[in-house]
Amino acid sequence: MSERKTLPELEPSQPTPVAETVHVQEGAIVSRTLARLTGGSLTTFAFDAGQGLSEHSSPKEAFVFVLDGELEVTIAGTPHTVGAGQIIRMPADVPHGLEARAPSRMLLVMFAK
Repeated sequence: MSERKTLPELEPSQPTPVAETVHVQEGAIVSRTLARLTGGSLTTFAFDAGQGLSEHSSPKEAFVFVLDGELEVTIAGTPHTVGAGQIIRMPADVPHGLEARAPSRMLLVMFAK
Protein backbone atom coordinates (compact mmCIF):
# COMPACT_ATOMS: atom_id res chain seq x y z
CA MET A 1 0.00 0.00 0.00
CA SER A 2 1.45 3.40 -0.97
CA GLU A 3 1.58 6.27 1.46
CA ARG A 4 -0.04 9.54 0.49
CA LYS A 5 1.68 12.65 1.74
CA THR A 6 -0.54 15.59 2.65
CA LEU A 7 1.14 18.90 2.05
CA PRO A 8 0.34 21.68 4.50
CA GLU A 9 -1.74 24.75 3.70
CA LEU A 10 0.10 28.03 3.21
CA GLU A 11 1.45 29.71 6.30
CA PRO A 12 -0.07 33.13 7.04
CA SER A 13 2.06 36.18 6.23
CA GLN A 14 4.63 34.21 4.18
CA PRO A 15 5.21 35.25 0.54
CA THR A 16 5.13 32.08 -1.57
CA PRO A 17 5.76 31.59 -5.31
CA VAL A 18 2.43 30.06 -6.44
CA ALA A 19 3.95 27.93 -9.22
CA GLU A 20 6.40 26.39 -6.74
CA THR A 21 3.62 24.90 -4.60
CA VAL A 22 3.21 21.94 -7.03
CA HIS A 23 5.39 20.31 -9.66
CA VAL A 24 4.50 18.32 -12.78
CA GLN A 25 5.13 14.59 -12.42
CA GLU A 26 5.24 12.24 -15.41
CA GLY A 27 1.84 10.68 -16.12
CA ALA A 28 0.25 12.24 -13.06
CA ILE A 29 -1.96 14.94 -11.59
CA VAL A 30 -0.64 16.63 -8.45
CA SER A 31 -2.68 18.99 -6.29
CA ARG A 32 -2.18 20.99 -3.13
CA THR A 33 -4.85 22.83 -1.17
CA LEU A 34 -3.29 26.13 -0.18
CA ALA A 35 -6.27 27.36 1.87
CA ARG A 36 -9.70 26.02 2.76
CA LEU A 37 -11.99 28.68 4.16
CA THR A 38 -15.69 28.94 5.00
CA GLY A 39 -16.62 30.40 1.60
CA GLY A 40 -14.27 28.49 -0.67
CA SER A 41 -10.77 27.23 -1.33
CA LEU A 42 -7.50 27.90 -3.13
CA THR A 43 -5.77 24.89 -4.75
CA THR A 44 -2.85 24.47 -7.13
CA PHE A 45 -2.69 21.63 -9.65
CA ALA A 46 0.06 20.25 -11.88
CA PHE A 47 -0.82 18.08 -14.89
CA ASP A 48 1.39 16.13 -17.23
CA ALA A 49 0.36 16.45 -20.89
CA GLY A 50 -2.80 14.45 -21.56
CA GLN A 51 -3.87 14.40 -17.92
CA GLY A 52 -7.02 16.15 -16.77
CA LEU A 53 -10.20 16.24 -14.75
CA SER A 54 -13.27 14.51 -16.14
CA GLU A 55 -16.51 16.40 -16.61
CA HIS A 56 -18.23 17.27 -13.34
CA SER A 57 -20.11 20.18 -11.79
CA SER A 58 -19.74 22.07 -8.54
CA PRO A 59 -22.13 24.18 -6.48
CA LYS A 60 -19.35 26.80 -6.26
CA GLU A 61 -18.11 29.38 -8.77
CA ALA A 62 -14.65 28.34 -9.94
CA PHE A 63 -11.83 30.30 -11.56
CA VAL A 64 -8.87 28.60 -13.25
CA PHE A 65 -5.72 30.69 -13.66
CA VAL A 66 -3.12 28.93 -15.82
CA LEU A 67 0.36 29.50 -14.39
CA ASP A 68 2.21 27.73 -17.21
CA GLY A 69 1.45 25.34 -20.04
CA GLU A 70 -1.91 25.11 -21.83
CA LEU A 71 -5.26 23.62 -20.83
CA GLU A 72 -8.36 22.83 -22.80
CA VAL A 73 -11.22 23.72 -20.46
CA THR A 74 -14.65 22.51 -21.53
CA ILE A 75 -17.64 24.33 -20.05
CA ALA A 76 -21.18 23.21 -20.91
CA GLY A 77 -19.78 21.22 -23.84
CA THR A 78 -17.79 24.12 -25.35
CA PRO A 79 -13.97 23.77 -25.35
CA HIS A 80 -11.76 26.78 -24.57
CA THR A 81 -7.98 26.93 -24.90
CA VAL A 82 -6.49 28.66 -21.86
CA GLY A 83 -2.78 29.48 -21.84
CA ALA A 84 -0.23 30.75 -19.36
CA GLY A 85 -1.29 34.01 -17.76
CA GLN A 86 -4.96 33.53 -18.70
CA ILE A 87 -7.97 32.95 -16.43
CA ILE A 88 -11.37 31.40 -17.12
CA ARG A 89 -14.52 31.41 -15.00
CA MET A 90 -16.58 28.24 -14.61
CA PRO A 91 -20.10 29.02 -13.40
CA ALA A 92 -21.59 27.06 -10.50
CA ASP A 93 -23.73 24.03 -11.36
CA VAL A 94 -22.52 23.96 -15.01
CA PRO A 95 -20.68 20.81 -16.21
CA HIS A 96 -16.98 21.38 -16.85
CA GLY A 97 -13.74 19.46 -17.24
CA LEU A 98 -10.20 20.02 -18.48
CA GLU A 99 -7.23 18.40 -20.14
CA ALA A 100 -3.60 19.52 -20.26
CA ARG A 101 -2.32 20.02 -23.82
CA ALA A 102 1.22 20.37 -22.43
CA PRO A 103 2.71 19.93 -18.95
CA SER A 104 0.79 22.61 -17.03
CA ARG A 105 0.19 24.18 -13.65
CA MET A 106 -2.90 26.07 -12.57
CA LEU A 107 -4.42 27.85 -9.61
CA LEU A 108 -8.05 26.98 -8.85
CA VAL A 109 -10.07 29.47 -6.80
CA MET A 110 -13.53 28.41 -5.65
CA PHE A 111 -16.20 30.64 -4.05
CA ALA A 112 -19.54 29.77 -2.51
CA LYS A 113 -22.49 31.29 -4.35
